[in-house]
Amino acid sequence: MKPIRTTVLILAALFAVSPSMRALEKQPASVYHARRIALAAKLHGGLAVLFAAEEAQLDLMPYRQDEDFYYLTGWNEPGAALLIVAETEAAGAGDGGHGWRKYTEVLFLPTRNLRQEKYTGAKLDAAMPGAAASVGVETVKPMTELPAVLNELIAADRPLASRSWAEAGSEQAKNLFGFAAATLGLSALPPGRDIRRPVDELRVVKDAGEIALLTKASDASIAGQRVMMKAVKPGVTERAIAGKMTAAWLEAGCERASYAPIVGSGINSTTLHYSENSATMQDGDVVVVDAACEYSMYASDITRTVPVNGRFTARQREIYDIVLGAQKAAIEAFVAGKSKINDRERKDPDSLDTAAYNYINTHGQDLHGQPLGQ
Repeated sequence: MKPIRTTVLILAALFAVSPSMRALEKQPASVYHARRIALAAKLHGGLAVLFAAEEAQLDLMPYRQDEDFYYLTGWNEPGAALLIVAETEAAGAGDGGHGWRKYTEVLFLPTRNLRQEKYTGAKLDAAMPGAAASVGVETVKPMTELPAVLNELIAADRPLASRSWAEAGSEQAKNLFGFAAATLGLSALPPGRDIRRPVDELRVVKDAGEIALLTKASDASIAGQRVMMKAVKPGVTERAIAGKMTAAWLEAGCERASYAPIVGSGINSTTLHYSENSATMQDGDVVVVDAACEYSMYASDITRTVPVNGRFTARQREIYDIVLGAQKAAIEAFVAGKSKINDRERKDPDSLDTAAYNYINTHGQDLHGQPLGQ
């Protein structure tokens, strides 16, 4: 019975530290692998190192993975690093290279802190049986091996040092490449190229799985907005509305708000990023609610304006309808592959800013009889 019991314990340990237990809805491992392959194709025969987000410093701040790291791995634990090495063709004479190199991907996992795990729960490390299969990356190694692996790669192909990619401003990357330079007898390695640019290029186009997650984030955000509309009334605090919306999102399976909820009533409704949410709503005011949630790392963003007492005044309704008309004008003007978003001068006829501005500027006037566009 002992072998069976041992197997059960190993399986239990794997399930205990499985990233799926973080309550995020992941896509199949093949999707993340395909993204890594696509990124490798943008590295010009180089290598890339990305680091997971660090652990939150306060218990009231739930852990949130770095977006690019999660996009490439689906891994939702701190302290990890991802190494991607692009496949190369045979090196030409005189370039200092050492011939063909195959595509490689390695996820480096940190050393476990068993004392800390009493508070945070068990973590997966590279020594755990089946770690690579659980993570969905070809190879899993201890974080302690990352400097040695990087040294070996660059020592075998010195020009690789100038084709290294990392996150701009990352202290971990700076320290890693600084140490690698020391191990190679160099005063420094060339500054790595910013990996976020090619990752951003990949993230622009959403696959079917991402669209499904965005839809769930939007549906949950809409449900929260409907809760808000039913709860708004004179005498209710802005913070209470934000709390009711947050509860609705969590009940829908979302992990957090997409951003600090904005519930601004009265004069607060005119402050674009008001987030104090400390006022009490008054009869006759409007309240602007810019609040939405994040589902499995994908965020929604919704803003709505409602009358606190349930009825707009004539002037409030007039302004509301003008803003709604501007939104519809921008939607109707949208042409895929042609339309632009930002146009501060509002002169570009293909700008959605221009379409919205022109509508506002030709509908209604301010209290001094001037066009509302100003």
